[in-house]
Amino acid sequence: MLIEPYEIALATPMRTARGTIETRRGFVVRLSGPVGVGEAAPLPGWTESVADCRSALERCCEDSCDPVSTLDRLSAAATPAARHGLELAVVDARARAMDQPLYQWLGRTDDHTVPVPANATIVGGTTVETVTRAEAAVEAGYRAIKLKLGTGAVEKEIDKVSAVCRAVPDSVSVRGDANGAWSVAEATRVFAALDGRGVSYIEQPLSADELNAHRRLRKIGDVDVVLDETIRAVGLAAAVEAGAADGVVLKPMVVGGPRRAHAIARWAQAAGLTPVVTTTVDAAIARLGAIHLAASLSLTTACGLATGTRLAADIAPDPAPVSGGTVTPPSDPGHGVTIGQ
Repeated sequence: MLIEPYEIALATPMRTARGTIETRRGFVVRLSGPVGVGEAAPLPGWTESVADCRSALERCCEDSCDPVSTLDRLSAAATPAARHGLELAVVDARARAMDQPLYQWLGRTDDHTVPVPANATIVGGTTVETVTRAEAAVEAGYRAIKLKLGTGAVEKEIDKVSAVCRAVPDSVSVRGDANGAWSVAEATRVFAALDGRGVSYIEQPLSADELNAHRRLRKIGDVDVVLDETIRAVGLAAAVEAGAADGVVLKPMVVGGPRRAHAIARWAQAAGLTPVVTTTVDAAIARLGAIHLAASLSLTTACGLATGTRLAADIAPDPAPVSGGTVTPPSDPGHGVTIGQ
């Protein structure tokens, strides 16, 4: 097992309610015999630190056991990005050995690829700028628009979301993501104001542990609650038991790997929740892992997979660029990313 560090700047800094992302640092994980390639891209605040990720992967390199045994000892709670990197390499190797694309290996039963719908994400900007970007995304074929919220005054954000809803066709899903930035009073105001405006859902309106308050938000109107940070912080079981969500966001890098994300997604579906797969603005290998995951689940809900263009460069050519608002995973064995030696 080998690990290779990388650092990539974002094309434009990405401002969220949890801070501004300017670069992505991570590690390519290589296995030999059989060959498999993974990616660990820690995002502090969501996963372990870059230093802790490196340390966990270096311990794996020193381990004389096989990668699967080593994987079993990596904690999805303490070092999810490191575990993701090794797990993606392992499942890539297994899918290659079986001559299957990763989405089939993960459980898709048919033998043909189906495009996965992706959402366009709009970060920052005035209301006029946001509407212009939303209209351009629709023109490019996107049928879902996600607005990053939680960075400005609540009334202005209500106006921005409402303006986008008026500007795009009714067939386009408009959703927001507050990254847990709002107080209960602020979120209550937003949900009441957006009732009947055509908003599909708000992602993580409150802090991760406010399960009962999230349940109450679901009762205000027709805007759904989708939880992200909560799944990492308290777990899906607690959210389901509290009746706190209509859907869940699953970031494979944050939950510890594509197989773990697949299992959580199936659990969510069994509980009546809609899973949405997203990246953490990863490089090509992890991004393709997320795309294969979404394809394996046959998701029809738009997922947060159109993130490759947010990077100023990449660690490998992209075999699955977004086109017409959808992304199709490659049908080559494994995840399909070719990276130089």
